Parts: sequence; structure tokens; C-alpha cells
Amino acid sequence: MKATWKLADGTEISAEIANGTNMMQAALDNNIPGVIGECGGCLSCATCHVYVDGAWLDKTGSADDFEDAMLDVAEAERTDASRLSCQIEASDALDGLVLIVPQP
Repeated sequence: MKATWKLADGTEISAEIANGTNMMQAALDNNIPGVIGECGGCLSCATCHVYVDGAWLDKTGSADDFEDAMLDVAEAERTDASRLSCQIEASDALDGLVLIVPQP
């Protein structure tokens, strides 16, 4: 699948991602600035916080209770589009996914 990250400065970075890869790991593999992933995808930090583009909100689903609590400690402002990218898994259904990397 293809995913695109939009950075605060307007830069867009796209990459092909293998199905089953979480989007935090995909961001790290593709050197996406602003996605740190300190905990390695264990859902114990919020350093992979992203905003899901509005067109993709329904397809990526919503945060569960634990992810919801972790989003409360994200450095950047939390919005209705906030997700931890470690909790979004690449799949054919998400081909073309657009994630916005928040500015801290």
C-alpha cells in the first residue's frame, strides 16, 4: 500500500508500505521527521502521534480506551483526527492513506 505523510512545512513524503506494518514503524523506516516512536510501538508513549486526514478517518477506525488515554499526553494539540500511528496497521484497505505529522 502507499501512504503519504504531510509535514508542517508543507513537505509530503510518500512510501510503499508492506501490509501488516504499523504506520509508526513505516514512518521510522522512511525517516519521517516528527514521528519518534520512543516506545517502539508498545503503546506506552505518544511520540508517534499523527492526525489522520479527514478522508481516511472512517477507514482507520477510532482509538480504543488505552490509546485514547495515551493521546492525552501527546505533545502536540489533540484533535478528533488524532491517532497513535503505532495503532494503525497498513492494509490494502488503507492504500493511499494520508497522515499529517503535527508540529509540537
